[in-house]
Amino acid sequence: MTAAPSQYSLLVVDDEPDLRTLYELTLLREGYEVETAASVDDAWLHLQDRRFSAVITDMRLPDGSGLELLQRLEQAGRAEKAIVITAYGSADNAVQALKAGAYDYLTKPVDLRQFRTVVASALGRAEAPSPPGSAAAAVSGAAAGSRMTPRPPDEPRLAAPRRPADALAMPLPAAAASPARGTVVSDSLRRMVGTSEAMRQVRALIDKVARSMAPVWIRGESGTGKELVAHAIHDVGVRASQPFIAVNCGAIPEQLLEAEFFGYRKGAFTGAAEDREGFFQAAKGGTLFLDEIGDLPLAMQSKLLRAIQERAVRPVGAVSEVTVDVRIISATHKDLAFEVEAGRFRQDLYYRLNVIQIFVPPLRERMEDLAVICSHLLQRIAAEAQAAPLPLSAAALQRLQQHDFPGNVRELENLLHRAVALCSGQAIEPEDIGLPALPAKPSDDWPRTEAAPLPASALGSDGLPADLAQHLDAVEREILVRALNKHNNNRTAAGSSLGLTLRQMRYRMARLGITGGDWSGSGDDAGDEGRGT
Repeated sequence: MTAAPSQYSLLVVDDEPDLRTLYELTLLREGYEVETAASVDDAWLHLQDRRFSAVITDMRLPDGSGLELLQRLEQAGRAEKAIVITAYGSADNAVQALKAGAYDYLTKPVDLRQFRTVVASALGRAEAPSPPGSAAAAVSGAAAGSRMTPRPPDEPRLAAPRRPADALAMPLPAAAASPARGTVVSDSLRRMVGTSEAMRQVRALIDKVARSMAPVWIRGESGTGKELVAHAIHDVGVRASQPFIAVNCGAIPEQLLEAEFFGYRKGAFTGAAEDREGFFQAAKGGTLFLDEIGDLPLAMQSKLLRAIQERAVRPVGAVSEVTVDVRIISATHKDLAFEVEAGRFRQDLYYRLNVIQIFVPPLRERMEDLAVICSHLLQRIAAEAQAAPLPLSAAALQRLQQHDFPGNVRELENLLHRAVALCSGQAIEPEDIGLPALPAKPSDDWPRTEAAPLPASALGSDGLPADLAQHLDAVEREILVRALNKHNNNRTAAGSSLGLTLRQMRYRMARLGITGGDWSGSGDDAGDEGRGT
């Protein structure tokens, strides 16, 4: 069969002649130019001669593995997308392939329709028309907490986009971004202001993971901009023109989870007057962002795991599954590893989601970015009000720099909104911000809590404590006091640095008799009580 002229050239690597021929014929019918190889060395000879749009390789080959071929591509700086075919049920191999840089993977026996879909996705091509009865419509009347980014104008089936709740508008100066070569500087990336090393690492990871289909877990505190990072990954990848569906897993009633995620068929339950698609179907060809995934109940975690593994969902009331092509990005402020240990999160789902991890740093750990973030937030606030932006005085900036921002960038935005509303002068002053005056760094006159020294009798001659409970209390007290002094006696920040909530910090301080310092005006209580800690 003669292949039609194509801008896409593919290399298929498999040692089984029948499978190699099947893949080749399938791709030729799609209009691709195809070459084949039967081993790692044979494939590398083809790659030495020319460049391909993508490489499709079996995991097990006579002289090596598909992972070895991926590693060679990575070391040589090749731009080919890689798709790995692995044995059915070899989840570990699939995860290894994704971590090694594969765009996506397929399991044997390969479903040819899924095969064509994955190849088209890797090349950035529009997916072939779906057969009758497949997921072709978006979610209508989605549950509270879901947000959608529409397809292009010729596909008006999705609602108008909303500004993500966790994504603050933070334009990125051209000089600050320094994106990697070839990176698409999307609106989401431009809004990620900052030249700190932490933010440079986040942007570098976004550029790297956007090139694959590997699941990404975004970790960070509330208000740091986790959804903004997810949007950026979607925007600079090959799925940018497809839907971005953001779902707040904690905002959907438990009894509605399955119907909202997978859709339902008419008559499936009382009130189901018509067929309705779920989040997976709405994200077809695009990205499904599962925010606060740690809030999902265990029963739903099991169903989600199956949907991710099988790439198919069964709507409530349906007798057959519907194939779905989505990229999964998840986020949570919780420590999922701890949740797994506590039995509140499935270990297999954790490993499935945590292929690539991106940590979004809290604002207090990148205070060098504070000035530029304030500048751009004030510009956006002024643009919304159709007014000239108010500058931030040096004293006001210094006041902000003294704050630990338990609510991160979201808290900063709220403070600046308040300051703009209350400002009566030509610039925002400290009194407009509403934060208590605190020294920028601990000074000699700062009321510091002193740690009680360990009693000499606490340890015996053998180095073991005579009273273990007393000894552990003394050690815990010393650690808490050191954390309080480090964070200017701000209990919220000190507790957070130790993995404790404000309530837990209060309890331990009361139990251990830790007093000293004037906390009444620190402002940490209200901020954390409002977050339900």
